[in-house]
Amino acid sequence: MISIAPVTGLPEIAAGADLAALIVAAAPPLRDDDILVITSKVVSKAEGQVVALPREKAIEAETVRVVAARGATTIAQTRHGFVLAAAGVDESNTAPGTVVLLPADPDASARRLRAAVRERAGVRVGVIITDTMGRPWRNGQTDSAIGAAGVAMLTDHRGETDTFGNVLQVSVTAAGDEIAAAADLVKGKALGVPVAVVRGLSALVTDSDGPGARALVRPADEDMFRYGSADVPLARRTIRSFTEEPVPLDAVRRAVAAAITAPAPHHSQPWRFVIVESAGARSALLDEMRDAWADDLRRDGFTSEQITRRLRRGDVLRGAPLLVVPCLVPDAEHAYPDPRRRAAERAMFTVAMGAAVQNLLIGLTVAGLGSAWISSTLFCQDVAVRALGLPTDWLPMGTVAVGYPAETPRHRPPRAADRFIEIR
Repeated sequence: MISIAPVTGLPEIAAGADLAALIVAAAPPLRDDDILVITSKVVSKAEGQVVALPREKAIEAETVRVVAARGATTIAQTRHGFVLAAAGVDESNTAPGTVVLLPADPDASARRLRAAVRERAGVRVGVIITDTMGRPWRNGQTDSAIGAAGVAMLTDHRGETDTFGNVLQVSVTAAGDEIAAAADLVKGKALGVPVAVVRGLSALVTDSDGPGARALVRPADEDMFRYGSADVPLARRTIRSFTEEPVPLDAVRRAVAAAITAPAPHHSQPWRFVIVESAGARSALLDEMRDAWADDLRRDGFTSEQITRRLRRGDVLRGAPLLVVPCLVPDAEHAYPDPRRRAAERAMFTVAMGAAVQNLLIGLTVAGLGSAWISSTLFCQDVAVRALGLPTDWLPMGTVAVGYPAETPRHRPPRAADRFIEIR
């Protein structure tokens, strides 16, 4: 039997309030292994997390990255790692002109509350601090755990068998979120009930405080949906070191599908993407390009040492498990007799190719792949065409190294857009 009981009669919580004492006094007699589920707002109020700021300014201050924005709605990641509407900033049930922020460290708040309840009531309880979250692909909101102490947040069923004898392989239940959502059935903003007691889940209450609700936050490298619409262009970084893990061709095909949505002149489709997958083809291409680069540099008067140093730039391509050579096929160009117009015509197609390459790089990033666009192929297009056996009217526009990153890109300071804008 699992029971959920509201804790009624709590006063309005102000900064400095002894929240544990107030809960113990208002709750039915607590027992060992009860779980106190507490709305984060009362924890924030007790901890002085109410600020006199415009909502937009508070959201900006609490935001680590904007995941998505549409109209007045902003979905943002907080410094805690939570992805929430308005970065968890709330202007309900607080004085006009003020907003309530999330607790600075919800897990630490839960640990303090648990210890204080044990001291006052002499019982071992679990504590879960909750906040309301929306969910991608689902309408409506539900409470989720953002802080916890003494409660197992995840129950791992992997290795168990179902009723048909099948071994479960991916079944890890977010028990902390399930308890938070269940408790919200008797809590809620309109009811004015910020605390509930959940009884009957002793198997989930632990002696130690445990890792807290942080265990529910998926690590970035495991998050298949990490990038929001605002993140995607900024997430593209040049990666120069790759693992040996093979690159799935389906992911590259999806990136090419994104690439060919680029605009192009005269309703043309001037893009081709040569995927160089086999080690033999990669070596043949890179060896011939290396020799061509070396010959050019010698003719330009560079010393052997200078040539060797410059040829090292090709190491990025040699270290990648897969290459993509984007090619421009300008067969739809208009053959203007005027050289100026001919040059403008070619520039239009070159810009279209650049847009396609950028789309390709972003598509690879979304797939979790690293990439580096290396321009050297532009200096020996005929060599690349010959090495790859391409039609002679295809123009290789650099080479893209593709693979799973073996490095974390260096921090890139944000660039102020206004530096690059002129308004007339």
